[in-house]
Amino acid sequence: MNELTPRAASRHDAAMAASRHDAAMAASRHDAALAITGMTCAACVSRIEKVLLRRPGVVSATVSLPAERAEIAFDPDRTSLAELVEAVEDAGYGARPLDDGTDSQAGAAAAAELRATVITLAVAAVLTLPLVAGMVLMLVGSPWRVPPWLQLALATPVQFWAGARFYRGAWGALKGGGANMDVLVALGTTAAYGLSLFLVVTGSHASHGHLYFEAAALVITLVMAGKYLETRARRATNQAVEALIALRPETARVIAVDGGETVVGLEKLRRGDLVAVRPGERIPADGVVVEGRAAVDEAMVTGESLPQERGQGATVTGGTVNLDGFLKIQVAAIGAEAVLGRLIALVGHAQATKPRIQRLADTVAGWFAFFVLAVALLTLAAWLIGSGRFEPAILAAVSVLVVACPCALGLATPAVIAVALGAGARRGILIRDAEALESAYAVSVVVFDKTGTLTESRPELTDVVALDGDQTGLIRAAASIQHAASHPIARAVLEHAAGLGIQPLEVAAFRAEAGRGVRGTVGGRDLAMGNRAYMKQLGIPLAPLGPQVGTLERQGKAVVWIGSPGETPALVGLLGLADRLRPNAAQAVAALKRLGVTTVLLTGDAPAAAQATARRLGIERVIAGARPEDKIAEIERLQAAHEIVAMVGDGVNDGPALARANLGIAMGGGTDVALQAAAVGLIRDDPALVAGVLDLARAARRKIIQNLVWAFGFNTVAIPLAAVGLLGPVPAAIGMTVSSLAVVGNALALRRWQPGRGAAAGDKGKPRSGLARLVMPASGPAA
Repeated sequence: MNELTPRAASRHDAAMAASRHDAAMAASRHDAALAITGMTCAACVSRIEKVLLRRPGVVSATVSLPAERAEIAFDPDRTSLAELVEAVEDAGYGARPLDDGTDSQAGAAAAAELRATVITLAVAAVLTLPLVAGMVLMLVGSPWRVPPWLQLALATPVQFWAGARFYRGAWGALKGGGANMDVLVALGTTAAYGLSLFLVVTGSHASHGHLYFEAAALVITLVMAGKYLETRARRATNQAVEALIALRPETARVIAVDGGETVVGLEKLRRGDLVAVRPGERIPADGVVVEGRAAVDEAMVTGESLPQERGQGATVTGGTVNLDGFLKIQVAAIGAEAVLGRLIALVGHAQATKPRIQRLADTVAGWFAFFVLAVALLTLAAWLIGSGRFEPAILAAVSVLVVACPCALGLATPAVIAVALGAGARRGILIRDAEALESAYAVSVVVFDKTGTLTESRPELTDVVALDGDQTGLIRAAASIQHAASHPIARAVLEHAAGLGIQPLEVAAFRAEAGRGVRGTVGGRDLAMGNRAYMKQLGIPLAPLGPQVGTLERQGKAVVWIGSPGETPALVGLLGLADRLRPNAAQAVAALKRLGVTTVLLTGDAPAAAQATARRLGIERVIAGARPEDKIAEIERLQAAHEIVAMVGDGVNDGPALARANLGIAMGGGTDVALQAAAVGLIRDDPALVAGVLDLARAARRKIIQNLVWAFGFNTVAIPLAAVGLLGPVPAAIGMTVSSLAVVGNALALRRWQPGRGAAAGDKGKPRSGLARLVMPASGPAA
């Protein structure tokens, strides 16, 4: 038995201690999700996170504005979910627990909220229109004016009814010691309205000549219109989750003991139930086919574009579509335990996480409103001192308050993250959190395991050598002997024979020697098939094919001998078998090279087999015979050389390496250990998706940088313009709305992303540093 090196042993002891600590923490930790309503900007996000983190027992709290969701980890012995909901509500927001990590009410609630907003917006627009008309007529020199008391009557419901949402939001923020967009809008419009009200009540408008009711009303109407458009666009970033939820059928046909069918709601379905699925219907839950055969469309769940044949004994996934046959299915998993439920929860959780760059933006946004209030006060004071007039001072201050909204800053990153995660999920890439997406952008080396990752873990027949030159006869003999066997070599031989249209013959006196080979009589001839030791046991000479064997072994292929024991033992021929490459393995390596990423093959396989696989795929660097601790050591060596390492694997022995890498990527057909240790899961066993992960991360990074540059740039330019009087309240409100819509629209462009098309020429070269069972814990530590 191999012993651990001192360094590996130390690493093992540390890992065990950390594991025991994590287990103790996990035992007293509960994870929960809340649906949050009433958020308007990034300052709201920062406020809710602070409120939650101040609660005793809360370990972590992350809030997402686009997802309208909070992810919380807390100690249930010190606080409860009800208390957390109450804390959020006390801060002026709405909160609702998501029992299974999903929000089935979100769609209906969002639609109702948008309908109410449209009605309020329409009324506000109708009331504002006469005020705007009067302003336009004044600008073109017309003497006509809307009477002052009529202006007051039109502006008041806009200010205090349509604008009530801003006052509610402002009160909630100020009550909790914070400030947000609502505070800025409420202060700015109230100042303009209050000044106008004072002029009307005192009669000063007669000598003053102008009122500013239209400015206050128009700002409220424009901001409401902008928030409506922003909300619609923002919720479009969550279409991935909504599309997955829409895959759930509402009912299922349950088959009773007597064979009758009963249509029941999906919530009444139980494990072990038999359900009937007819052509064109969605499969209601995960299960196993017990009767029937059909082509099943799995595109929305796995990303696989072609329908898959599913017959008796095959597993099927809830939400997929039966295209052309009758299926009787025994339910194996439902609700949050099913693949679809886990996908929904995983994507929802990932959208609520934040990369490091967003945490910085949220910190800035949390103080941004206070900064703007200070600038507005300084602007007011400067204008009063400079001009001695209150009117231009208040207008400049109002413009500063209205134009400087933290919305664009707060949406710049989370909108991109939400769209990117959705785009990946639709194409078979599940990213556990935003930090994994951020790590993927910087990956410079991809380390592949071989067996089960680049290969299919099942051999294929590649070489046939017959001493008498009759390859067809040799294949027929081999298929005949192996016809009753079920091991991988037998399957490879039978598949090859079937592909050539060769029918096996009857075999008599069949017997198997465990670990050596098989023997039987085919066409009256005694034949044996097996390894070198079996041939030697039977006295069959191997020298006639010695040179060919050497060539095959240097290529890393397995050799199976075929001989005739008989009275005069004789060699008949041999077969060469190699591990079958996955169909897109070579394209995957080529795509990574085009992205400027180095590839490494790190495997526990024999050197000859590993080198042969690497040559077929175009991988230059190979490390063979690696044990789990060797894989960790190699990843650490690469990280010490300042490489950002992604590890791709599928087996139990890949788990530690997947956790240690900067980015762990698990193949969908892999073991639970691999899937749980990885930060990214590929629903399909397609290594070409690895390049897609990096490509998507780079495309998302570009969008984030574009959005942050725009958001910071807009505020840097707009606030000074407003402060010096070059940007009035109405243009300021329009500019603020355009700023928010611009970042969301730029993020939505990522929905068109396709694997292999997202990388621009500028991504080539080394990047700059900066599923069925896919319920994943934290990713590996950064180098």
